[in-house]
This record gives sequence, C-alpha cells and structure tokens, in this order.
Amino acid sequence: QVQLVESGGGLVQAGGYLSLSCTASGRTFSSYGMGWFRQAPGKEREFVAAISGIGGRTNYKDSVKGRFTISRDNAKNTAYLQMNSLKPEDTAVYYCVADRFKNRIGTTTNDADFGSWGQGTQVTVSS
Repeated sequence: QVQLVESGGGLVQAGGYLSLSCTASGRTFSSYGMGWFRQAPGKEREFVAAISGIGGRTNYKDSVKGRFTISRDNAKNTAYLQMNSLKPEDTAVYYCVADRFKNRIGTTTNDADFGSWGQGTQVTVSS
C-alpha cells in the first residue's frame, strides 16, 4: 500500500490556474501509474488524468484536454496536475490515486484499478 499526500488546492477565479501536487511513500514510485480523479457535490466521481509509470504516457478526460497537464518527478516521488484556464465546472474535490498494478503498459481510467487514494484537496473556481 502506498500513502499519498496532496497539496495545492484552493480558490481561484475562472480563467485562472492552480497546481496540485501528490507525494507518495511506501513503495517504488516509478513503477506505478498515477492519476487524478475528482468529485463535485451531488455528482459521481470522475476520471481526470493519468500518467503511466513506464514511458510517462498520459491520458485525459476530454473536457480538460488542452487545459490540464499531468506530470511526475520520480526522483521526488511526486505527481502533479497543472490546471490552467479553470472553469466553474472544474470545482470539485480532487483525489490523487496510485495504480495497484506494477509496470502497467499504458494508462487506465477505471477507478477500481487504483488501489491507493489521497485524502482529497478542494478546488473551487468562481465565476
């Protein structure tokens, strides 16, 4: 099991930006994919972005493509989500997640494939 600690949420006006960080501990970080999910009030949790451990392949929810960028720094055991051009509909609690399978080829968007979840960080975008 890996422990995940997120930081970087907050309140921003529409059109602004925020950067989320997720630091992992407890296992070899570079061998596992990482991702971000979000959940808005009254809505189901949804996939946002993922990055593979092998090759750093990325995958995004359609509505955030071109605005959000997921990255990772294996030397720091940290994953990032840079969010630009934020919209009110991006308001949600954002969760960092870690793949339960080592050395997965590519990425997954299935929340059941992520065995570790962070505590969540609130992102609020005002109009």
